[in-house]
Amino acid sequence: MFLAHSSVSNSFRRLGLIVRHLTSNRSMSGGEPTAGIIIVGDEILKGHTQDTNTFFLCKQLYSLGVKVQRISVIGDELPSIAKEIAEFSSKYTHVITAGGIGPTHDDVTFAGAAQAFGENLIPHPVLVDLSRKYFGENEPLNSPKLKMAHVPASAELHFGKNKKTGEKSTYPIVSLRNVFMFPGIPTLLEKAFVFVEDHFKQSKVMFNLREIYLSADEISVASILNNFNAKYQDRVQLGSYPEWFHSFYRVKLTLESQDEEVLHEAHSELINMLPSGSVVNFEKDPVSKAADKVYGIVESIETDGYTENVRQSMKIIEECLERYPLEEICVGFNGGKDCTALLHLFHAAVKRKYPEHKEKLQALYIQVRDSFPEVEDFIHHCIKRYNLNAYEMKLGMKASLAQLKTDHPQIKAILMGTRKSDPYSTKLSAFTMTDSDWPQFMRVNPLLHWSYHDIWTFLRQLSVPYCKLYDRGYTSLGSMSNTTPNPLLEYVDHFGKTRYRPAHQLEDEELERHGRNGDSDKKWNKDKSSQSTDK
Repeated sequence: MFLAHSSVSNSFRRLGLIVRHLTSNRSMSGGEPTAGIIIVGDEILKGHTQDTNTFFLCKQLYSLGVKVQRISVIGDELPSIAKEIAEFSSKYTHVITAGGIGPTHDDVTFAGAAQAFGENLIPHPVLVDLSRKYFGENEPLNSPKLKMAHVPASAELHFGKNKKTGEKSTYPIVSLRNVFMFPGIPTLLEKAFVFVEDHFKQSKVMFNLREIYLSADEISVASILNNFNAKYQDRVQLGSYPEWFHSFYRVKLTLESQDEEVLHEAHSELINMLPSGSVVNFEKDPVSKAADKVYGIVESIETDGYTENVRQSMKIIEECLERYPLEEICVGFNGGKDCTALLHLFHAAVKRKYPEHKEKLQALYIQVRDSFPEVEDFIHHCIKRYNLNAYEMKLGMKASLAQLKTDHPQIKAILMGTRKSDPYSTKLSAFTMTDSDWPQFMRVNPLLHWSYHDIWTFLRQLSVPYCKLYDRGYTSLGSMSNTTPNPLLEYVDHFGKTRYRPAHQLEDEELERHGRNGDSDKKWNKDKSSQSTDK
């Protein structure tokens, strides 16, 4: 009697889940497709592992026309997983789980999904075959190595193909109804998602997005945003995100709508409502747009000194690329503002001349003693950002060049971010060989005639990321022992605290090196007017 009652109860429970699931999805079919994400793992909750899967999934789903409405992070407990999956499945068009798939005792996502829908785990013949081919043909079904082959009874397997590379998946993603279960390892999840992304793509839904960047703080535009939102809230979703420490803006506004015409109208109206001069022309991806933006300056009709300096610099870099193949060229980079501008110019020139070039550009970094951690961090971000093969040296200038000559004899020319206003640099020309008693390299100096203000105009006009120390009042960077913020940028805020305005606001560029307590000993033969590496 008990068994019969239990069987009937389970049948009604499964029926209830099915009805709830179907009616929920049916009610959502007329609106936006939605998603709920469940991150499974005690290691996330304990702070042992940083979750990057959420960011990736939200970004990908948004691009496919699916709006994520809820994200949950839960531990490796079977009841919690089952409860969360059942609830999410009834509320959202798609459910994605990440984590809890593997051979160990705490990998229970498949079991949680089965329990959520009143199913049993069974060995799937395709997964059993794949597992045995990997682990060995003689592995028994109850082996931990075959645990991932046990899935809910009605589960489906999804193999796929990467549309860009043509690569086919060798192991499937498992789904149960509207629940797709992914591994928690980010590299595996990201690769697997590409294989099955068509299951989430919505051909009838497209989120149109506009972004506005402001130099004003959020409180100063709050009333404007409130008035705008009151008018458009049913048609346009407005977001406001303050950025206290961003180099280029203080607030990012987002406008989102499925109606492109309404969005265009709303965007134009909001621009007109905002305070004059508060909208910042910010480029989110300056590196990939470098060639277009830099040559936009070069090919413009402007004839001011700054534009002419950019043109002349590109001619010098282009001449360098004619004289030397890329494998013989290295760019000197120490994280300073001048060589940051140089690196961006060089990257743009290479992309224009060799648009299909994928190999790393060579860079030389000679580390100063007592270097700022912020500089080191910025340099390593630039290595990734510009795809550099950086040769890091910790010797003196002359010894480092000797080591470069020994380790990389193919290098013949080094691009330098030297300006005439730098110490011992007044007699340099665009192409200058090192002195005879130094390791022989052609020094290429595209920035000789640039001013301090030219450098900052370029970096900020093109939204080129630069070292954060410049936003803290440093105008010339050496080492921690000989460099302080420029006292000319000092001010006292309304709390009575001493602060410094950013470097690009320095008015008298002749005082750029105020805050430097001594010259670096790392110069290229200062007695013969050579280059200081400090910026």
